[in-house]
Amino acid sequence: MKAHYPLVIIGAGPAGMAAAQTAAAQGVEVALFDDQPRPGGQIYRNLEASPLADPAQLGKDYVFGRLPIQRFRQSGAAYFPGSAVWYLDRECNLGILHDGVHRRLSADRLVIACGAQERPMPFPGWQLPGVMTAGAGQILLKSAALVPDEPPVLAGSGPLLLLLARQYLRAGVGIRAIIDTTPAGRLWPALRYLPRALAAGDYLLEGLQMVAAIRRARVPWYRQASDLRADGDERLAGLRFRTRGGLHEIETRLLLLHQGVIPALQAASAAGCDSEWNPRQQCWQVAVDCWGESSQNGIFVAGDGATIGGARAAALAGQLAGLQVAWQLGLLSQTRRDRLASPVRKARQRQLSLRPFLDSYYRLDEAALQPDDATLLCRCEEVSAAQIRAVAQLGCSGPNQARAFTRCGMGPCQGRFCGPGVEWILARQQTVGVDRIGHYNSRPPLQPVTLGQLAISEGEQR
Repeated sequence: MKAHYPLVIIGAGPAGMAAAQTAAAQGVEVALFDDQPRPGGQIYRNLEASPLADPAQLGKDYVFGRLPIQRFRQSGAAYFPGSAVWYLDRECNLGILHDGVHRRLSADRLVIACGAQERPMPFPGWQLPGVMTAGAGQILLKSAALVPDEPPVLAGSGPLLLLLARQYLRAGVGIRAIIDTTPAGRLWPALRYLPRALAAGDYLLEGLQMVAAIRRARVPWYRQASDLRADGDERLAGLRFRTRGGLHEIETRLLLLHQGVIPALQAASAAGCDSEWNPRQQCWQVAVDCWGESSQNGIFVAGDGATIGGARAAALAGQLAGLQVAWQLGLLSQTRRDRLASPVRKARQRQLSLRPFLDSYYRLDEAALQPDDATLLCRCEEVSAAQIRAVAQLGCSGPNQARAFTRCGMGPCQGRFCGPGVEWILARQQTVGVDRIGHYNSRPPLQPVTLGQLAISEGEQR
């Protein structure tokens, strides 16, 4: 590992791999760091060493990842798996933990491709053992072929919930029930975007096939659910919720939650990149130009970390960032850059054509992010929604001030799972839009790091 690289990429998902391959093809020396043992990100996680007898049971989008992974492996980019980026600044200086050793390095250009995270879904009891995210269930399936020993309940809204249900069904796992929190009246507003979405008709067809598979399996499907409450003392015992049909109770020892995904902002925030509110996707995202370059010159954010678009759109965004870096470093003419970028832009536009339809149909009911006072909002520091409302009454103006008042967001997750809830609660209390509230600013360490690891850096071991 060198102390300096012309281009450093963080994240080996679709965007990071594509940026590395594209830049390396133009002669850029590239180093890519990722905390996972193999490339692929969440969507193609562990594809190279899948423990499943037939990885295709996870769907064609999963096995599609073999090609981009192979191209990345052959690109010549230096690849450092098992590396946690804990420090990052606007001058492209990085602190890396690799093989348990702290290393410091710098770069001329930086591409942040950290992807997305699941949107937190706070409600009473969501902190109980036995309550997990749908993404966590999918990670266990992809990484170790681990499946529930009894039918789980899936609750929330969004395509991933349906995808996981179909993946479990293919793996021979029954589904106790799907509790769909998508609000009523979302279809008709979404239909205005359907003609545009037809450009990505293969994705629409796949969605219909997922629904059909769930129907064929006769999975109970409760629609327009609200007022979710997980019951149990030491662990989850059941779920209560309301629909138009009244109050329902389901016994279960495993509840998997999903309420869509939002960009993972922490690394870009630590680098000083400006963010902007996306009203259609109801989340903050990094502000970037058409090449993915942020407000910090030389720092790019590619893929779902900039805007939620899916794996293939993310890969195309990575290609654009790779081309722009090669041009900025003098290895590619502007004419050739633009010629190479033109078909990439057209392909990305097609991949994104479905997003307005999905964003409209799965648009959140803001009440979903307004839990009752007793709900534990910050599970790391055990801060309730009532405490956030109380500091708002004292004049707390934003999440960063609320963090100082309550320690909400100062635990191991660094605000990843309480931040959105804090934003929406403060906005409601102050009767302003979330875009006026802001989000948590991130500072190092971005990942857990010990003083012992920092005390002995590479070349200083004794």
